[in-house]
Amino acid sequence: MGNLGDGVRLGAEPMSEIKPTLKQRFDRWMIRHGRVLVIGLPYLWLFLFFLVPFLIVLKISFATAQYALPPYTPLFQWVDDGVNIAINFGNYLFLLSDSLYITAYLNSIRIAAISTVITLLIGYPMAYGIARAKGSTRNLLLMLVILPFWTSFLIRVYAWIGILDREGLINAALMGMHIISEPLIMRQTEFAVYIGIVYTYLPFMILPLYSTLEKMDVSLLEAALDLGCKPWKAFLKVTLPLSMPGVLAGSLLVFIPAVGEFVIPELLGGPNTLMIGRTLWNEFFSNRDWPIASSVAIAMLIFLVVPIMYFQHIQGKSEEAGK
Repeated sequence: MGNLGDGVRLGAEPMSEIKPTLKQRFDRWMIRHGRVLVIGLPYLWLFLFFLVPFLIVLKISFATAQYALPPYTPLFQWVDDGVNIAINFGNYLFLLSDSLYITAYLNSIRIAAISTVITLLIGYPMAYGIARAKGSTRNLLLMLVILPFWTSFLIRVYAWIGILDREGLINAALMGMHIISEPLIMRQTEFAVYIGIVYTYLPFMILPLYSTLEKMDVSLLEAALDLGCKPWKAFLKVTLPLSMPGVLAGSLLVFIPAVGEFVIPELLGGPNTLMIGRTLWNEFFSNRDWPIASSVAIAMLIFLVVPIMYFQHIQGKSEEAGK
């Protein structure tokens, strides 16, 4: 028995001493670290294309303007006795002391908020109708919503100049039908800015609403009607609460870019339509005050982060409630 045991011990190598192949090692490494690698790639993308430009703008916002190239002083400069640190917090204090920037921020918030409400009022019935349409009709309607993205944003805004101008299509049609005797002043007003923003960002409101309404269980609405609930009350009690994630998503997709909008106020708005996007452009290119312009951009970004975080908080609570 002893010889047999020795033969078994000598002839068969223990499993712990078998060396894994290179492929087996790679498979084990992927099992352990593959999830981190997959998650890490999007974060690396965000770091390269968002965080790096943000840090550059943040650095410039603490610099001091100068007549040179680049038109701002360095924050850290090596000298003989060490490092010279020149951080200027006065740029942010200047934003609070000058009424121009405060007025521009408030006007941007007001115009963006009103435009978001108008876009929601127009986009909600359209999204609801698309979600309740039949398959072929639904696809056609979705294509019509996405169709404006096939043309240039700038061309679409320029088209509204020809529509709203004193010699544009609307005034020509109204005067041709003898409804008005003089052309209406529609361009270079806040009215034109509202039209441009609502027209441009309407698909961003419709698509999230459609995605939410299309997933809604229609049997809940039918049950409410069977229990004697009126259609408008069933909408308020069932449809609207269930569509709130789409409402919040669409509102943020419209409100956030509308706050910093530059092209639409510049082309359709008048000189009194002061928004932060135009102020930012003037500081960068007209005044060449890059530190102040960077401070304006950073302050606007911080302001926009608040609704995004609030939306994520609400979305997280709704997901937890759904579980």
